[in-house]
Amino acid sequence: MTAEGLSSAPFIAPVEASVSYDGRHAFTVDVEEWFQVGAFETTLKREDWPALESRVERQTYAILALLEETGVKATFFCLGWVAERKPLLIHALHEAGHEVACHGRDHRRLFTMDRKTFERDLTVAKAQLEDAIGAPVRGYRAPSFSLTPDIWWVYDALAAAGFIYSSSLYPLKTDHYGMPAAPRQPFWPVADRSVLEVPMTVCHVFGRSLPASGGGYFRLLPYALGRWLLAKGSKQAGSPAVFYMHPWEMDPDQPFVADAPWLSRFRHYTGQRALEGKLRRLHKDFRWGRMDETIVAPVLKAEGRVL
Repeated sequence: MTAEGLSSAPFIAPVEASVSYDGRHAFTVDVEEWFQVGAFETTLKREDWPALESRVERQTYAILALLEETGVKATFFCLGWVAERKPLLIHALHEAGHEVACHGRDHRRLFTMDRKTFERDLTVAKAQLEDAIGAPVRGYRAPSFSLTPDIWWVYDALAAAGFIYSSSLYPLKTDHYGMPAAPRQPFWPVADRSVLEVPMTVCHVFGRSLPASGGGYFRLLPYALGRWLLAKGSKQAGSPAVFYMHPWEMDPDQPFVADAPWLSRFRHYTGQRALEGKLRRLHKDFRWGRMDETIVAPVLKAEGRVL
């Protein structure tokens, strides 16, 4: 099928029913600076970034310490922009036994790039991360879950660049992102099964899809509700849950962007002081691991392939 055909009618095939997971869920972190988030993109310009305070190093090391304490290994989807400036941080993630994966070069949404621009973004980011860790990078997550049906060629580009899996789709619709028609279980988005897509976890309640994958929702909701949504969503999908967070979410001392829209400020800053305690409870209530080990490897094994 041509790229144009994939754009108008994406190929989607479920994974083998014989996949045997080990009971662990995937804990993931999107490594980016506090000022690179979509919530501030109309307030803080890219040309302003070099003059803003960098806090990603101290934020990420705080998460590393928490994961070490709770015995959790995770997947860190890192920007090439961060790897270029903080290579020792990216190396430390790898040395601690966590998976280093790619989040693009500088957090541009995919639908703002043509194919050549995306391929260049991908190649540069992957090289920056691999230079930092001295090992292959095989996983990818689109900034702001910005992979859309009309740019399905992204998967062909990922395969050509040597990626094995993506975790770029949220199977619901929000004002910021989402693809409600996407499957809720891991699936093959291209016919040659070269790249596996691992969607974020959602929970169906009273005919509605609710986010159950962490992020800002986990900070805003009571812990008991967030825990229930994650467990229920995983059970409904029949596959491990995917949890995600950002380093800046555990840093209540970061700069306050007063000029940002009130909804952006509410989403970004609310619940940051309580997040560490919630994460400790989450790590106690569920078993967690890296995405490549908890989800991707079992799927490939069911097909007679190895990671």
